[in-house]
Amino acid sequence: MRKNGDSRYDFLRNYGTVNEYEQDSCSRTWSFYFIVLISFIITILTFPISIWFSFKVVQEYERAVIFRLGKLRSEKSKRAGIIFIIPIIDTYRNVDLRTGAFNVPPQEILTKDSVTVNVGAVVYFQVSNPISAVCNNDNYIRSTKLLAATALRNILGTNTLADILSNREVIAQEMLQSLVEITEPWGVHVERIEIKDVRLPRQMQRAMAAEAEAARDATAKIIASDGEFKSSKALKEASDVIASSQAGLQLRYLQALHSISTERNSTIMFPLPMQMLAGNFKQDFVLRQRKGKCEKCFEYETESLYIKSLI
Repeated sequence: MRKNGDSRYDFLRNYGTVNEYEQDSCSRTWSFYFIVLISFIITILTFPISIWFSFKVVQEYERAVIFRLGKLRSEKSKRAGIIFIIPIIDTYRNVDLRTGAFNVPPQEILTKDSVTVNVGAVVYFQVSNPISAVCNNDNYIRSTKLLAATALRNILGTNTLADILSNREVIAQEMLQSLVEITEPWGVHVERIEIKDVRLPRQMQRAMAAEAEAARDATAKIIASDGEFKSSKALKEASDVIASSQAGLQLRYLQALHSISTERNSTIMFPLPMQMLAGNFKQDFVLRQRKGKCEKCFEYETESLYIKSLI
């Protein structure tokens, strides 16, 4: 549907022979009309046969651009329906107005931080002016595809790897703006661009994986140490509470035995008071201290005898 006030729907000649065409100013000389008249006569004389070549059907999603003797028959394209052409002097071309899409081949790009990546994209476009698409470009699909690949390389080359991975929508918007400005004279309107895939070298993938794993390990250690600190603080408070009452300590001891007996039924527990072992530990400690003193005395006597023998 044509939108009023939208310049992209107006046909502007943008090809190499614009000046020559303007000098001619689409003027139709007597020879032009003479050839058209002869063609009409031939079409009428061969009417039973020429009817099959004179009427063409244009689909709802298409527009027909008609040329008569190499010149545009009208500055407006023909809409859907049946159109009449003179087979001898008229040629036409149907232009599809439906939204099309193509894949931009993966481009090997050197980013701003000197990292080589392969990036692909998808471009969605639509013909906004059929006459401009036919007259101003020999193949608007191929031209748009090549332009998209070039724009992708130019824009991604000015971004770092982190920006490419995190700001895909911003990059796609920049690329869309650059394509819209250039493809407008071609009668092509680029609707949307999506960055499809970003492929990194295997060495870079391993390095990034190692970096992420190290960051996760560091975070896990911080969390574990924080938990141990909080648990030790809670245990200290619990021990202070239990130490204030001997009955509480005994009840905690029985609770621990109960939990062990429910989880491991084959385990046999022999409660033994800690006071019985305290005396043995004390005697062993005293004996070790004495033994250490005796060894030091023996070493001192040996050193003194050695010194006397030297004298």
